[in-house]
Amino acid sequence: MMEWWADAFDGVQQGLFESTLQPLLFALGLGNLLENGYEATGWLLVGLLQLVVIVAVFGPLQRWRPVEPITDRATIRTDMLYTLLHRLGLFRVLLFFAIAPLMDMLFGALRVVGISTLQLDGLWPGVTDMPWVSLLLYLVVFDFVDYWLHRGQHHFEWWWRLHSLHHAQRQMTMWSDNRNHLLDDVLRDTLLVIVAQAIGVAPGQFIAIVAITQLSESFQHANLRIWFGRWGERLWISPRFHRRHHAIGFGHETMPALPPSTPRADTAQGQLPPAVRKEVLGGHNFGVLLPWWDMLFGTADFDLRYDPTGVRDQVEPDPQGRLRDYGRGFWSQQWLGLLRLVGKA
Repeated sequence: MMEWWADAFDGVQQGLFESTLQPLLFALGLGNLLENGYEATGWLLVGLLQLVVIVAVFGPLQRWRPVEPITDRATIRTDMLYTLLHRLGLFRVLLFFAIAPLMDMLFGALRVVGISTLQLDGLWPGVTDMPWVSLLLYLVVFDFVDYWLHRGQHHFEWWWRLHSLHHAQRQMTMWSDNRNHLLDDVLRDTLLVIVAQAIGVAPGQFIAIVAITQLSESFQHANLRIWFGRWGERLWISPRFHRRHHAIGFGHETMPALPPSTPRADTAQGQLPPAVRKEVLGGHNFGVLLPWWDMLFGTADFDLRYDPTGVRDQVEPDPQGRLRDYGRGFWSQQWLGLLRLVGKA
């Protein structure tokens, strides 16, 4: 069955490439990029399929059981722009021209000195080299890496200044997954590409892994009051589980600093009095696909609740009475992210 889907996808990808992109590349004198163009066609096709699922499946689900009413459609339209930028492959094209030559140089140099990449699908010949087994194996490995990257985004102050844009969305919907600072995406995706090459993931498998992950993340961010039950919540990440991660005061936030002897109230309830601010590292529910890593490393929270989302400094003024501005439109959000990174916003 899996081979049938793979063959069908390859056929459509080949037809789309030969009818559109290949003639364009030849016309522009870029025949040397045919192989990369074929791969880009795969990203485009996967993105189009994802958009169909998001609109046709996740959209009706949001209307069926929303967590909250939509009151700010302008910010959702901006999120849609982020989604189109990523899912239609435009960000991948940018990443290819910026990062691919560096990756080729790095792994070429390693091969010259005799250091070869791993081949995880060859660990158990006859088993791990079966397509569906190797895909599941790579999904688990990438999810483990993604868990620690996500924790890094919340742990390192400079990285949080970029990643906080993602958390600043107070109207989470199925479009919110790709609402990130582009520099944040470049850092994360570069590290994932390095891991992919280091463990021997084929380009087709990498596209499948990214597609499954992205589609699941769109579902997790949906404005959807749903959970998977006591056992299901521990097998796959639900919208309830991930919304908890986005709850105000539940992650790495700007919070009041209290003397060490002062007992802290429940930060998720916003009960801390105004005081001098400091940054608090931490958070919960960092998993991307699987809650297993949160359970294993003590960061899982399975409370069945649907709290408001956002960053605390959006709703609690600092001692000067100021709220932090994360921007409304795409360019203002990107610019303010850079200013936060250098401590100017």
